[in-house]
Amino acid sequence: MAERDDDRERIGLHNLQPAPGSRKARKRVGRGDGSGTGKTSGRGQKGAGSRSGSKTRPTFEGGQMPVHMRMRKLRGPHMKKSMPFERFRTETQPVNLADLEARFEAGAEVTPQTLAARGLARRKDVPVKVLGRGELSKALTVHAHGFSKSARAAIEQAGGSAQTLSATAATPLS
Repeated sequence: MAERDDDRERIGLHNLQPAPGSRKARKRVGRGDGSGTGKTSGRGQKGAGSRSGSKTRPTFEGGQMPVHMRMRKLRGPHMKKSMPFERFRTETQPVNLADLEARFEAGAEVTPQTLAARGLARRKDVPVKVLGRGELSKALTVHAHGFSKSARAAIEQAGGSAQTLSATAATPLS
């Protein structure tokens, strides 16, 4: 026979409870042999782990040589693969097309010296490479130690020219 709606208990805040089996009582150790964790309290018989105050650090690998000691030691900037002291260890100074567009007039000649004078490429004895980020609408004659393909194409498309300087003849910018 079907139950009527008013015979079933209505759900409300007064009778909410977790689903059966979803909550588990915490393990209470040292509460007698019948509990299953009496006597040695789940610590075993002897050894460092059974003593009070014993704990292993999270990086302990059971006596095996730890990973921070297995890895190679790279100290000092004198090695090629050691600590990087620049972002991505670049050996050139990047200058984007957007910078050239903003700082030079149409028909201007762009050299590493004029770049340094306008606040771009200020490091001495470091080659200058022109990169293609941004747009260029002016005809410029650009002298640099390197060009990306997109930068060279954009400069020539705007009516300018891209002249490559030799990297060995990186003249001081001062």
